[in-house]
Amino acid sequence: MSHEAPVIGVLALQGDVREHLIALAAADAVARPVRRPEELAEVDGLVIPGGESTTISKLAVLFGVMEPLRARVRAGMPVYGTCAGMILLADKILDPRSGQETVGGIDMIVRRNAFGRQNESFEAALDVTGIAGDPVEGVFIRAPWVESVGASAEVLAEHEGHIVAVRQGNALATSFHPELTGDHRVHALFVDMVRANRVAAS
Repeated sequence: MSHEAPVIGVLALQGDVREHLIALAAADAVARPVRRPEELAEVDGLVIPGGESTTISKLAVLFGVMEPLRARVRAGMPVYGTCAGMILLADKILDPRSGQETVGGIDMIVRRNAFGRQNESFEAALDVTGIAGDPVEGVFIRAPWVESVGASAEVLAEHEGHIVAVRQGNALATSFHPELTGDHRVHALFVDMVRANRVAAS
């Protein structure tokens, strides 16, 4: 069982879902869109893509997927959030919009659109802990950054003194969009996390 490809969902409510599905498939996972609780129940891990964090949070509540998602993350399901997904995995948001809820899972405080005010989007080469070889090319689009992390969260990458990649247990989050570059190493790292979790659970 453990050597079969893990099934990883991409929360398909808003954002660059297709690119994540392609990147996950390239990293040897079976990737499928997830919108409803019954689809969430069938995956070994989940990616929460970029988009508008407030919109994704409201749609997740509307589709009835927010509570089961919180429960699965609390129970240890591997989850990876990019950009808006990072915001949704934060236990705390600075200046949240009204009605904005988070899934939580990483003990960190996130500032929304933090990089957005200076420059709407840019690319930067990042050294990411756990990823060997050349730096990872990070694509930042009105990206958040992490103001601070708790003791249980591990910082994986920084850009100009700001935290842009964090891991806590089975939860991974990046400010940037690795699905837009054709470099699938961050997705491969997440697929490995899902695989390891499945072996541990079996």
